[in-house]
Amino acid sequence: MTDGRTALGPEDWAEAALRLLASSGGRAPGVEPLAARLGVTKGSFYWHFRDRRALLEAMVALWEERATRAIVREVESGGGGAEQRLERLLARVAPARPNRLESAMRAFAQSHAWAAAAMQRVDAEREAYLARLLGEAGLDVDTARVRAALLHRALIGEWTLGATRRQPPDAAWRSAVALFTR
Repeated sequence: MTDGRTALGPEDWAEAALRLLASSGGRAPGVEPLAARLGVTKGSFYWHFRDRRALLEAMVALWEERATRAIVREVESGGGGAEQRLERLLARVAPARPNRLESAMRAFAQSHAWAAAAMQRVDAEREAYLARLLGEAGLDVDTARVRAALLHRALIGEWTLGATRRQPPDAAWRSAVALFTR
């Protein structure tokens, strides 16, 4: 067994919590199952977190970073015009497979007001980024904002439906998504 104080950091716990959240469909992970999954004692947990709520907050913060900000940085780092960045973004986030974590996080946020606030921030950031790209691609501000919201919500729907469906969306769906960007 490893010494939890030196072998694991808070991000390791938050990452494990995200995986457990996704596999449970949105049920808040407990400390003992996480410790067992990580192969450590609960003492490792208390070395990094004052309580379970602090772990859950770290889990949500990690999700916020990975599910939005890191993706935006990745898309932006590729350079190019707005159309190229939109293509990269859609290729990166279009639901080729179910996004169980997105569905689980949304379910989790239903019963935790502070997580719902994080969800609202993520949704606003995503839609603002999409609207910015659509505006740079030539759409007027109002049209870009509305299409960004519709596209984001369509993606959420596909991610959520995909969590219970065995087949990914087909090429026709992906072609329809492209209409939002023109």
